[in-house]
Amino acid sequence: MAGLRWLTGILALLIASFVEASEPSLFDNQYSAKLYGFNILVTSRLSAHENGNYQFYFDAKAALGRITETSQFKWNEKDQQVVPLLYTYKRAGLGKSRDQTLNFDWAKHEVTDAQKGTHQVLDVARKVQDSLSYQVQLRQDLLAGKKSFHYAITNGKKFRNYKFEVAGEEVLETPLGKVTAVKVRRIQTSEDRETYAWFAKDFQYLLVRLQQEENGSAYTIYISKASLNGKAIEHF
Repeated sequence: MAGLRWLTGILALLIASFVEASEPSLFDNQYSAKLYGFNILVTSRLSAHENGNYQFYFDAKAALGRITETSQFKWNEKDQQVVPLLYTYKRAGLGKSRDQTLNFDWAKHEVTDAQKGTHQVLDVARKVQDSLSYQVQLRQDLLAGKKSFHYAITNGKKFRNYKFEVAGEEVLETPLGKVTAVKVRRIQTSEDRETYAWFAKDFQYLLVRLQQEENGSAYTIYISKASLNGKAIEHF
């Protein structure tokens, strides 16, 4: 029995080392939702560049308008950390149109808002993320077995602190079949709003559902199409 316990311990360490050393998995997903009677189509894609960096692309479009975001980042294997390099945001329709580009200069410890010409000091110790890259970091932290998460998000002017915690596991019905998902709750100061995200446990923690509850109403997006590392997921 002692030998068996020793072997089990070694295997656990090996598995943990493998998980911690994993690089971000590439994906190309689509989600659907309905808000105020309008259909919304969301595309979420993580791709790799030849230089070893990554690009996270997010696009949400509806009859009322469109929002597109991109985050270019590098992966720090030693620290298991997403390091943002360039963030862009573009909104057309949905009220006033807006563009933003944030350039991260880690050598100078500053981020620059290209449109406004303003600078913000970056504290390396805070492991700052942009408004999109933190989502990749969250998935990596789930893979590493973490149960609570804290991220400092910059918009080029000030930092916002995002806090999350694992709230359990659920089996969800999706257009791609049933899937065991880890439910993550965003910890917010407002008691009138709750935000939850569900990540497919056996599929590198792909986001399969996102829901926001506010003032008695719930707004939800569901995964409708997915691929992981270039392979289409026909059924969970």
